[in-house]
Amino acid sequence: EKNLDRIAAWRAICPDLVIRSTFIAGFPGETEDEFSALLQFMEEAQIDRAGCFAYSPVEGATANELDHPVPESLREERRSRFMALAEEQSSRRLRRLVDQRIRVLVDHVTPEGGIGRSAADAPEIDGIVKILPPSKPSKRFRVGEFVRATVLETQGHDLIVEV
Repeated sequence: EKNLDRIAAWRAICPDLVIRSTFIAGFPGETEDEFSALLQFMEEAQIDRAGCFAYSPVEGATANELDHPVPESLREERRSRFMALAEEQSSRRLRRLVDQRIRVLVDHVTPEGGIGRSAADAPEIDGIVKILPPSKPSKRFRVGEFVRATVLETQGHDLIVEV
């Protein structure tokens, strides 16, 4: 509950806050009830960008000696369930940005427009911001430049914007 209260307080202070985290599914001893509690936390916390990996033994790690290892197939099944929820949440939270103006850092320019990222996007990890070709010469953009753009739509983890 403390974590949920903390997240709510942060979002009250900064409504545009984007929260990201990474989780482990199938740690030795993890029960179905504990995993269900993690999914419930995800639903309540509305983490914007979440990743999950299935636990795997690491040579020399103390966790290898813990009782009740979770079978590999169940670890992977839990990871998959977690990621389905995380992806649905991420898409829903991105859709809130449609019709909003955001600041975009231009990473690449082509005749078809450009590719950039918002302040919430980690390079090579998150989705991209697809910038449509400018409608006027005065709205051209260059690599390394910040531009203000209107979000027109979402496509999975990506935003489609117009300068």
